[in-house]
Amino acid sequence: MNQQLAGFAPTPVTARMENHGSAMLKVAMASGQDLYARTGSMVAYEGFIQYEPNPPAARQVASQWITGEGAPVMKCSGDGLLYLADYGADVVVINLNNEAISVNGTNLLAFDAHLTWGVEKVKGMAKFAGQGLWNVVVQGTGWVAITSRGTPIVVDCGRGDDETYVDPDALVAWSTNLKVKGKRSFKAGALIGRGSGEAYQMAFSGEGIVVVQPSEDSTDRLRIRN
Repeated sequence: MNQQLAGFAPTPVTARMENHGSAMLKVAMASGQDLYARTGSMVAYEGFIQYEPNPPAARQVASQWITGEGAPVMKCSGDGLLYLADYGADVVVINLNNEAISVNGTNLLAFDAHLTWGVEKVKGMAKFAGQGLWNVVVQGTGWVAITSRGTPIVVDCGRGDDETYVDPDALVAWSTNLKVKGKRSFKAGALIGRGSGEAYQMAFSGEGIVVVQPSEDSTDRLRIRN
């Protein structure tokens, strides 16, 4: 039986964060290198690892998630290997180098605790109805893991002069140095029974990346409501 299952055994550690398969995150934990992770995302661990739900440092930030864009976090500390997952979603690992990324709160899986983070309203989107768009911005030098409902596409907006347009309900994350604006349109989903009415695409331009998942967020984040 061990021989039959050998292909699924843990792989050697090569980085602070890395994938184990497409839908699981492996984190090499060490003393003094704490981690923030989505509450409930732990699926397994080796060694001695402690968890602190709703830690004081995160309470003020978490309280800003009044829009439903995010989820509570837990603080993980200790020594060993930690495995995280989010209901089978694909996991994408990013190593920030004095950079910043804006992530849909529902797609944020884990990040190094020393990184600076907070909830911010997306600039340039004042025309959106209701509460607009709120994202979690993580910045500094360190590791971040995000999730995608299916294998995502990462668009490099710096390859041409054309803007990149994304349905907000499929948007996962983007570089914060990109310029963002909205474009009113007829929602294509109305043609296939997913609803009707006007909606927006988000237009990105400049130097940076946009991460898009092949599945729309069921909350329909920026639909125009009459």
